[in-house]
Amino acid sequence: MTPDLDSLATALYVTTDDLLTESPHLAPWRPEIGIEPRLSDAELVTLAVMQALLGFTSERRWIRYASSHLRHLFPYLPGQSGYNRRLRKAADLIARVNRLLAASTSLWTDNVWVVDSTPIECGRSRETVKPSDLAGWAEYGYCASHSRFFWGLRLHLVCTLHGLPVAFALTGAKADERTTLLDILDAESDLVGARPGQTLIGDKNYFGASFERELAELEIRLLRPARKGEAQRAGSQLFKPLRQVIESVNDTFKGQLDLERHDGRTPGGVMVRVLQRILALTAAIWHNDQASQPVMRSLTAYDH
Repeated sequence: MTPDLDSLATALYVTTDDLLTESPHLAPWRPEIGIEPRLSDAELVTLAVMQALLGFTSERRWIRYASSHLRHLFPYLPGQSGYNRRLRKAADLIARVNRLLAASTSLWTDNVWVVDSTPIECGRSRETVKPSDLAGWAEYGYCASHSRFFWGLRLHLVCTLHGLPVAFALTGAKADERTTLLDILDAESDLVGARPGQTLIGDKNYFGASFERELAELEIRLLRPARKGEAQRAGSQLFKPLRQVIESVNDTFKGQLDLERHDGRTPGGVMVRVLQRILALTAAIWHNDQASQPVMRSLTAYDH
């Protein structure tokens, strides 16, 4: 555990605890009469972020490691099954903390966004796929960057040019990227309405006259490379270097935050593990921004 990570954990715990003190209804539901959990909800969120930042994909190994090395931060730690159960119930809280941290950074008001989707594999063998609880949501899709088919989901992500996650959605592998983006923007109507003139950078999959017309109605300007047979588009000289931002973010999710090794077996399990990793990236950017340090696109400074 590095001093930077120790400091991040403390700041995240305090911020989450303050949020729950001001808005107790955001805490996961539990009976009014019963034993109060010994690990608070703020500690649970902090523990989940530490797990992602330190690269533990096995919850059993993570609890064992935390019991040996993080007792100064977490005097009480639940067993693996208890941690798993509480984590799944805390998905809404994790999403709210993620938005709170993102909105409190100096990057939140950036007037340029980048959008893309990335595959999240959920199974390979037919023996795994057929009885899976994810069947009906997860499906077969094609990953162009690796030239292969996969069975799973797609994470659709809108982020700033510094890699700060702004909005996201988790869909089946075949979901249309344009439709999903419009759904995200519709769900985030207050966010979009407060940013007239926003620029959005996407790849060649974000095309179509009606699609661009809907974005224009939201006062969003789309930059994307020209498709085969199209005339050169405005801003094309800026596209390649700016597109590297979202590719860097996806590399961080998969290479350092182990997005594809989520081990989720149910829709709720996959969802909270994806949220856990998004919050980990947001928390790292937020912590650096609060400390007036350069914003990281890599999490190597928090490696153990």
